[in-house]
Formats: sequence, structure tokens, C-alpha cells
Amino acid sequence: MAHIICIANQKGGVGKTTSAINLSAALAMAGKKTLIVDCDAQANATTGLGIDKSALDATLYNGLIGDTEIKDIYIRTEIPNLWIVPSTVELIGFEVEMVTNRERENILARLLSPVADEFEFILIDCPPSLSLLTLNAMTAAKSVLIPLQSEFYALEGLGQLLGTIKRVKQHLNPDLKIEGILLTLYDKRTNLAGQVADDASKYFADLVFSTRIPRTVRLAEAPSFGKPIFSYDPASPGAAAYLALAKEILSNHRGKKAKG
Repeated sequence: MAHIICIANQKGGVGKTTSAINLSAALAMAGKKTLIVDCDAQANATTGLGIDKSALDATLYNGLIGDTEIKDIYIRTEIPNLWIVPSTVELIGFEVEMVTNRERENILARLLSPVADEFEFILIDCPPSLSLLTLNAMTAAKSVLIPLQSEFYALEGLGQLLGTIKRVKQHLNPDLKIEGILLTLYDKRTNLAGQVADDASKYFADLVFSTRIPRTVRLAEAPSFGKPIFSYDPASPGAAAYLALAKEILSNHRGKKAKG
């Protein structure tokens, strides 16, 4: 059964899609059969993995509205062991079309259910908002990974996100957990980054990943070439960081299984 992680933060520009692309690629490179679900109408994860949106026969939108089954949507990427459920801008229509559907928060979970045994990890890249798509992702997921930018006001919006996670646990998905808080855009040369890291560790303790994702030009450039950082610049600090994050997550999961 796949471990489903949604990557969520209602703030934009925090490295959410960058983390979704590169963590999924790192897990795939570790030999884990991985599926990334582009749940954002901006479709940045789709283009960031080199998918030609104009050539797609079906996307996440078609699956969510019931026109297509999941097995006819996901496609192989150039990274071995990595597949993607692609998206396009038409995903914007989902929230309008489902507004009267009583089961609207469970649609993504039902869509992914038939392939849950085919993958070891499923990562869902959420939109930068606490929308119906984000609620669907949290309802389908087993855990939430929260990218937190190492900048001023970083912690300001986190309370709202944690409140949403709490409500999802109460009403939609009682087993939902926090996978961890990931410090992104980290510049160790600045006092501010260190202060954000200290504050995050103070308030959230063991929830903060040891791995920190550096602010680098190469990480920012890679999506425009349709490649994860491992294909674009495998020797870069960004590549090393996402490999370390994947190892940390895999280690945490092995530890939980041993305890369980």
C-alpha cells in the first residue's frame, strides 16, 4: 500500500512544487516506485518534469470529474520508477463543478484507490491555497509535508494551515499526520535563516526535518528545462539536499514500521 504524502502550504513561493518534483525523483532513484500527482491548476510539476501538456490525452481533471480512470491518466517520466498524473489549467473548473457534490472532499481519494497497491509512494503537489483541491489531497493522504521558507513572516501563516489539518483530521481523515516541516530557501549565511530554523525547532521540535533545502540558482533553473535537479545538475547542493531528505523520510518510515 502506497504511503501518500501531500505537500501543502497556502503561501506561494515556498518551494512546494520544487520539493514535490525533486523528492519524488529522489525516492524513485532510491528504488521506490513513485507517483507524483499534480493537483495544482498551474501545472508546474507537469512542466517541471518535462511533460508536453499539449500532447496529453487525459489529465487529473478528467479523472476527478469521472470521465477517465486513473490507469488511463498517469504516465511515465524520464526518471526510472517515477510516474506522474499530469495537470493543465482546466483543473480550475473542478471546484466549480463539484460545489454541489456531497462527497466532493473524497473524490481524489477514490480516484487514487485503484493504484494504491501499485506504488510505494504517492506525492501530491497541492495548489498554494486552502482550497477544495487541497482538502481533497489531505483527505487522500496519510501525511502532510509542509515546506517552510526561511524568510521573514515564515511562521505567520503556518497556524492557519495547521488549523486546516486539524479540521481535516476531525471530519474527513482521522489518520492524517504531519510528515514533517521542511525548511526551504535556506541561506546559512544569514542570521534570519538561522532564526527561522531556531523558531521552527522551538515550536515544532521533532516535526522539523534535519535536512534543509538551500536557496540555489540551479534549483530555481531546473524546472524551466523540464528536469529535476538530479538530471539538470546532479553535483549541486540542491541535489544533495533532496537525496538527504529522501533518505531521512525512508529512515523515519522504517523506524515507524519497526516500532509498529
